[in-house]
Amino acid sequence: MKKSRLFQRNHILFLFTLPIVIMYCVFFIVPLLMGMKNSFTDWSGTSPEYDFIGIQNYIDIFQDERFRNALIFNFKYTILLTVGTVVISLIIALILNQKLKGRTFLRSIYFLPAILSLVTVGLIWNELFYRVTPMIGEATGLKIFESSWLGDPKLAMYAILIVNLWQGCATPIVLLIAGLQSVPQDLYEAAQIDGANAWDRFKSITVPYLIPVLNIVIVTSVKAGLTTFDYIKAMTDGGPMQATESVGILIYNHAMQEGKFGYSVAESMILFVIIALVSVLTMRMTNNKKVGD
Repeated sequence: MKKSRLFQRNHILFLFTLPIVIMYCVFFIVPLLMGMKNSFTDWSGTSPEYDFIGIQNYIDIFQDERFRNALIFNFKYTILLTVGTVVISLIIALILNQKLKGRTFLRSIYFLPAILSLVTVGLIWNELFYRVTPMIGEATGLKIFESSWLGDPKLAMYAILIVNLWQGCATPIVLLIAGLQSVPQDLYEAAQIDGANAWDRFKSITVPYLIPVLNIVIVTSVKAGLTTFDYIKAMTDGGPMQATESVGILIYNHAMQEGKFGYSVAESMILFVIIALVSVLTMRMTNNKKVGD
């Protein structure tokens, strides 16, 4: 009787999850399989006729210097974005977690960028870089601000990174504040009585309790860096001189502008594998430590 009830209960629970499973298959598994098929073709994206060419697309991609440069850009951008997000978000979260006047208002202000669309933010900052930066250079006499960073191949990536950090740190700040508030105050008091200074308390108490939140922040930052598209599309479109051409922009250009849809799908498959491997590696590295270690 108990087994029958258990089977019936599991059956009902499965029916509740069935719509989600169906949607997941329709909107993820099926497109993924179709993309894998198209990656072995020379389909232009518009022509009804195409030929299967096997792994030729993948061979060409690994020999493509443009793809390698885009991948190098993604890795550089991801490292800077992840480190910047963790450091800046943690510092601001520690400040906002203090007993400050108007800290609720300040938290709202810091979260405001998160509700804006990426393209809108990119277009706003695009105008700021083109109009305000030269004014700063003229007022201060600093050569680095004489012209827009977006027009300089050496500085364009850092301009986009600043914008990404400005908006991308909003959610991690909220998560880290929640993590800081979960740390038992008794531990701080006991450590202070034992003579531990502020750095020791931060290293031995705060950081271990923030590890679960930091795991989320690091993984999401890595994914955001490897898949960056909106900011670049709105601000530089991969320029100047392909200095900010990420893999996402390259895939878009090959598919929509150059008529190499099968080739672009193969690039997206490679990017998918890279993101999966980096995410698994990142989670394993960050999960080595737990609270109390």
